[in-house]
Amino acid sequence: MSSGHRYTPATAIAVVVANMVGTGVFTSIGFQIIDIKSSFALLMLWLVGGIAAMCGALTYAELASRLPRSGGEYHFLSKTYHPAVGFVSGWVSLTVGFAAPTALAAMTFAAYLDSALGELLPIPRKAAAVLLVAVITYVHGRNHAASGGLQNWFTILKVMLIGLFVLSVFSATQSPQTVHLLPVEGDGAILMSSAFAVSLIYVNYAYTGWNAATYITGEVENPERSVPLVLIGGTAIVIVLYLALNATFLYAVPMEALEGRIEIGVIVAEHTFGTLGAMLMGALLSLLLISTVSAMLMAGPRVLQIIGEDFRLFRLLAEKNSGGVPRTAIYTQGGLAIAFIITSTFDSVLVFSGFTLGLSSLFTVLGVFVLRWREGMGEDAASSYRTWAYPLPPVLYSAIMLWTLLFITVNRPQEAAVAGVVIVLGLGCYAITERLSSRREA
Repeated sequence: MSSGHRYTPATAIAVVVANMVGTGVFTSIGFQIIDIKSSFALLMLWLVGGIAAMCGALTYAELASRLPRSGGEYHFLSKTYHPAVGFVSGWVSLTVGFAAPTALAAMTFAAYLDSALGELLPIPRKAAAVLLVAVITYVHGRNHAASGGLQNWFTILKVMLIGLFVLSVFSATQSPQTVHLLPVEGDGAILMSSAFAVSLIYVNYAYTGWNAATYITGEVENPERSVPLVLIGGTAIVIVLYLALNATFLYAVPMEALEGRIEIGVIVAEHTFGTLGAMLMGALLSLLLISTVSAMLMAGPRVLQIIGEDFRLFRLLAEKNSGGVPRTAIYTQGGLAIAFIITSTFDSVLVFSGFTLGLSSLFTVLGVFVLRWREGMGEDAASSYRTWAYPLPPVLYSAIMLWTLLFITVNRPQEAAVAGVVIVLGLGCYAITERLSSRREA
């Protein structure tokens, strides 16, 4: 599970898988089917999104190997560009980047649990969501052994349940639908259409989390060597899971039954196993989300911790307990997530948080070019990981992400503008922090 004051590579892989596999893969295909009626094109969406995530993971692996410290984008951007750029990324993580998705995952957990058990035992959804966050926050704040054990077991459970769901549906479906694994006439035009491009935005969102291991780099055993393997291995596992799940959805249920629907997993289960199966699926999905909440409450506070180490104004966030766990940062994120749950104000935040986080990952990936140009291969060339097939992965990832961000800016200018305001506020906060720090030192 965990060794001493460090997380094992297995735990780090569990963090990556749990961060990525949340509600996105169980909800988005219903909206993709509205404009895309080709099973091959729909599966290609998830393959292309997976390739983009893998390209990002390959690039982050080099950054993590050469800059082995927790903090993710905050640390990478601070080192490759300027501390102000890293601070803005950390500011986004502090305000909305982790707390809001944590709250959403917890509330979705409560909704699925209520849908499964509500007739037998009515469940107050907000109370259940708050209780989940509170319990997991407490466990992660204890020590690495308890934190790693919780994450490992619930992620193993998640992968096993998904595998069981796929096998059960494939074996129990009596009227299977045709799923084309190779292109048929007309698929080429669909792949080049705007509908495919728009759907790819939601797929990219579902793959968000492939970079999770970089947030706990400093607490992973032998990070220079293990974190690259964790990033690549975790992302590969999720690509396989996503392709298997979506092939299962298309195999079991006619497209028109899924079109425009959100609760895809429940619909497939009900169509295959009946009402009891739908209730069981709701319960299983709620269990899947426990590991997602857990992974976010493990990774996110490490960004707050590093900010506390670098900026005296936030030094309380850097405090650790006797076991080396940043308890204050963990409790801070847990408290913010609970506040979002209670007030339900995070809905509007999530609309633009994807844009802001995408912008952060874009500049981080481009940072590998800056690092190589400025420092060359460095003295650590023999021991550090180097991006496979460089420069193709960072170029491909940057192209896909840049196109996505431009599309959002043109078609959703309001969300892009709000994201711009958040960035400006972050820069302002950095300036104030630097001024206060200079005065105290003087």
